[in-house]
Amino acid sequence: MKKFFQFDELGTNYRREIIGGLTTFLSMAYILFVNPSVLSMSAIPDLPDAIRMDQGAVFTATAIAAAIGSLLMGLIARYPIALAPGMGLNAFFSFTVVLTMEVPWQTALSGVFVSGLIFIVLTVSGLREKIINSIPAELKFAVGAGIGLFITFIGFQNAGIIVNNDATLVGLGDLAAPQTLLAIFGVFVTVILMVRGVKGGIFYGMFITAIIGMLLGQIDAPAKIVGEVPSLAPTFGQALFNLDQIFTIQMLVVILTFLFVDFFDTAGTLVAVANQAGLMKENKLPRAGKALFADSAATVVGSVLGTSTTTSYIESSAGVAAGARSGFASVITAVLFLLALFFSPLLGVVTPAVTAPALIIVGILMVSSLGKIDWEKFEVAVPAFLTIIAMPLSYSIATGIAIGFIFYPITMAMKGRAKEIHPIMYGLFVIFVLYFIFLV
Repeated sequence: MKKFFQFDELGTNYRREIIGGLTTFLSMAYILFVNPSVLSMSAIPDLPDAIRMDQGAVFTATAIAAAIGSLLMGLIARYPIALAPGMGLNAFFSFTVVLTMEVPWQTALSGVFVSGLIFIVLTVSGLREKIINSIPAELKFAVGAGIGLFITFIGFQNAGIIVNNDATLVGLGDLAAPQTLLAIFGVFVTVILMVRGVKGGIFYGMFITAIIGMLLGQIDAPAKIVGEVPSLAPTFGQALFNLDQIFTIQMLVVILTFLFVDFFDTAGTLVAVANQAGLMKENKLPRAGKALFADSAATVVGSVLGTSTTTSYIESSAGVAAGARSGFASVITAVLFLLALFFSPLLGVVTPAVTAPALIIVGILMVSSLGKIDWEKFEVAVPAFLTIIAMPLSYSIATGIAIGFIFYPITMAMKGRAKEIHPIMYGLFVIFVLYFIFLV
């Protein structure tokens, strides 16, 4: 086992990988509850039942899709990256495709299925890996830093530290609110553990925060330990039964959007987490093809089970920060998602106040890549900065990547460095311009 996962080469051990896998799971466990809520549109009243997806079935589909995806990533690519149905894509699925475009959710699942198949073809052909390896180092560092700012912003929101403000878009929240105070406590505890060099400090910070939350009555103690596993019957196989409905211009746009967002969100996550874990070699991602195949296959499997696009999760960086370096951590995360099917009541203690400190601290760790960007060269600084700042401001990893990748060929060419630009970057320039014109 140690040899297969290259423990010695990566300087890791079972304890670090188990803590890392557990930390990743706890950081993304919210998806088990958020995804069913989004796909069933439970927050919208008076919708016909035919429009809503069954919450119980989506819960089970989410857990199994996450488990299979994480297992594939751990065993095939051997990366400490976990997968689950992606936030953002699930909102696009429900509120744009189903609610606004009035596409039945069964047909929308077929669109996800087809986008996954296209991903597999692109991956097997090697094109997807070539695209990622063609991205210049400066933009890869910018992507990592931008995602760091993005997830820190999410952490501040989850904590209630940053809230909506109609006058200034965002503003400072009520720092005296109990849940916000609990999150702030978690940040201080985690910072102290990290400064003291405690291995797994992020995980232990989350654990301590949850315990204190229960003691103070801010987190409900689980009423029971084991719950029933909801049936998959309402959603299973619907993606296969409605393939004849996807041959329309409307569904082509839907499929291309699923493709586009998942492609670059996944690319950004793989690059950022691998860079954080020290797995990048000569600006290239080893076994990138295998990692991309695992991600693509997970989308296909997830759609058949009954959930929106399954993708690599940036929360995996929390596990890396806790010590994970190999695919064994992803295997641990996969097992925990399967166990979550039976112990779902226990996940109620993993509230936003508990996960927010982890996201904030991980963001701090990830922006370290800013120091690797040559800010003295303006032709590099412009696309790097725009990539970084656009992610949190647009609330989209893909949008940040798109803006930066549009500016990079322009600034480099105007500086007389056009020959240094990989041909694929010119192709991406055209694709991103068309994306903003026709799809945004």
